[in-house]
Amino acid sequence: MQRFGIGLAFASLLATQAPAAEPPRRFKATTEKDTVAWQEESRKFLAEALKLGGLPGDKAIKAIPFDTKVLRTSRQEEFTLYELELNATRGRRTKAVLTTPIVEGSEKKKFPAVVCIHGHGGSRYIVYDPLSLYRGFATDLARSGYVTISVDVGQHNVYEEGRTLMGERLWDLVRCVDYLVTRPEVDADRIGCAGLSLGGEMAMWLGAMDPRMKATVSSGFLTTVANMRKGHCPCWEFSGFSENFDFADIYGLIAPRALLCQIGREERAPGGFPVDVAESAMADVRKVYAEFGKKDKPILDLHPGGHVYVNKTTIKFLDDEL
Repeated sequence: MQRFGIGLAFASLLATQAPAAEPPRRFKATTEKDTVAWQEESRKFLAEALKLGGLPGDKAIKAIPFDTKVLRTSRQEEFTLYELELNATRGRRTKAVLTTPIVEGSEKKKFPAVVCIHGHGGSRYIVYDPLSLYRGFATDLARSGYVTISVDVGQHNVYEEGRTLMGERLWDLVRCVDYLVTRPEVDADRIGCAGLSLGGEMAMWLGAMDPRMKATVSSGFLTTVANMRKGHCPCWEFSGFSENFDFADIYGLIAPRALLCQIGREERAPGGFPVDVAESAMADVRKVYAEFGKKDKPILDLHPGGHVYVNKTTIKFLDDEL
């Protein structure tokens, strides 16, 4: 498969660009009506900047056939695990892990579903691994009665010409949502997403750009553009983003839907996601939620660990919201 690399020179340029004094598209609304208008306009602008080819949920995207192939099936005590291959686009196939709860007898029941997202150096399997920094959160969700799905998040190669790295990553997650809503055991009104690190970043993007996400868990990412320029991989940047927004604005696109952000108290800069930065960013996120009368809806969970996932908090949050 042909790969279109991000390029070291371009990456270096992105890492050293000075941010604008006040990005022009940052949240400034003072009424709920203006906030909704800002969200809608921001999603349209970002969909173009990401080169998505449309907004999540668009009929043209959902119309792409999945042509799903089951590669392997494994029955566990509480759930069935499937390894699948399906169409990401009309010209590219991708693989996914899907779990569905086991239902005894002929009872037909619909379950909530979660898109589980890994970060740098991970794979679709690692979110199910209890020995990883993800603490097997997807397995815990599967055991708790959730449908789960996970795909490989693109690392530093763009696989189709005319796309962006961040856009292609997000596209594949949106396709997970499109696939979930076709499953007979999934309640389409109870879908969420969760991830750690780059996975937390992508959960933010999926929650922000796809209103079908009723609950979002972003672990190990809540931050600012200024912090991401210090010791972090520059793959988060794309043309049109930091010139116009900060990350709090993207989280603000999730409002008024449920949002949980996890940050470990042992996180450090550079290259980490420190608590003081997260608290400052959350204060800006809450300004967006306040215009919906839900200032306390976004939750910031400061746990005692480092750059790891916290399963118990996630499951309680999703049980409450989904």
